[in-house]
Amino acid sequence: MIKVVTGNNLKRSEVIVESSATLRQVLENNDIDYTRGVIHLDGVSIGAGDLDKTFAQMGITEKCYLLNVVKADNARVIV
Repeated sequence: MIKVVTGNNLKRSEVIVESSATLRQVLENNDIDYTRGVIHLDGVSIGAGDLDKTFAQMGITEKCYLLNVVKADNARVIV
């Protein structure tokens, strides 16, 4: 069993998952939209091909952070 802190810029929650679960399954089961932003696993951005890998395949054995970080540039140009 792995403790995963999952979420996005606004909310985070802890879930317990099997090591055989894929990253995509955990994101989808927790209503995290992974189509926008960058997915980070323990602070390292992962590629789209990694979403279907299991936590075991990614080397995670106990706990991790699985976050979708959306970078928004809110700078306004004043003319």
